[in-house]
Amino acid sequence: MGTQRLDFAEFYSRFKDECLVTVLVSVGDHDTAQELVAEAFARAWASWPKVGGHPAPEAWVVRTALNAGISRWRRRRREVPVADAGSVAGLAALAPVPSNIDPVLLAAIMRLPARQRQVIALRLFVDLDTAGTAEVLGIAPGTVQAHLGRGIASLRKDLNRRLEKESLS
Repeated sequence: MGTQRLDFAEFYSRFKDECLVTVLVSVGDHDTAQELVAEAFARAWASWPKVGGHPAPEAWVVRTALNAGISRWRRRRREVPVADAGSVAGLAALAPVPSNIDPVLLAAIMRLPARQRQVIALRLFVDLDTAGTAEVLGIAPGTVQAHLGRGIASLRKDLNRRLEKESLS
């Protein structure tokens, strides 16, 4: 097996779960996320010399997966059904969720609007900065900041509301 294949195999085994979780949180549907990530990794393999030299190849895969989802949606000319954003029970069974992510926080993230979910997922799971997130999503850095700020504010309200309910019980 050549070094190119070994490099890609190592990259795939190291980042496949992170990419899947990031795309899953972004699109909200496990089957769709799996298909998009598989397609993105196939494209990464086909262009591995270029992708392997990218400063953040995992971000390239996520961006490619999200773009594939947009292309699919445009071809169908109708919105792809999204799973109930409030029901993330069993998400850990669908995709390997990093152990440092609280399931209550993940459920709250899933209830956010799509773009806020995408921004938070890229910041949280792929650890991209504002510029990297803007590049992956194809939006301005200021837009990333706005979605991040709104998303964090919504998460704060949602989580505080849940804490108040739990303390009253």
